[in-house]
Amino acid sequence: MTLAKAVVTGTIYRAPEKRFTQNNIPVSSFVLNIGDREEMLLRVISRRTALDEVVSALNKDDRVLVEGRLQITNVKNENGAERKIYEIDANAVETVSGVNVSASVASSSEDIVKFSQEEFSDELIGEDEIPF
Repeated sequence: MTLAKAVVTGTIYRAPEKRFTQNNIPVSSFVLNIGDREEMLLRVISRRTALDEVVSALNKDDRVLVEGRLQITNVKNENGAERKIYEIDANAVETVSGVNVSASVASSSEDIVKFSQEEFSDELIGEDEIPF
């Protein structure tokens, strides 16, 4: 189930890995810890070939910013208990410099992946609708 567009920052908990579908489409994934004081793990999945180079350059403990669609998947473990897995289908991945989340985003063009506007819906809020 897809919920909404999300932007999160965190530290890479498990290094990225790349696998291929039966149709030879690359799928990269890694686990992101978005919690400050305790672990809050989120799986990041990238099916976009444009992100392959950026994701493959990431390592464990790197700080990143991820933008994409938040998805929740229900799975049953071997005990029969149901649990939820939170995932983001990534549209963009950027490395973040420094320890502070509010630090500037790395401006190197190889670390930032942008997509054209036609790939996203036109459901943007107009400037006159912002309440501040």
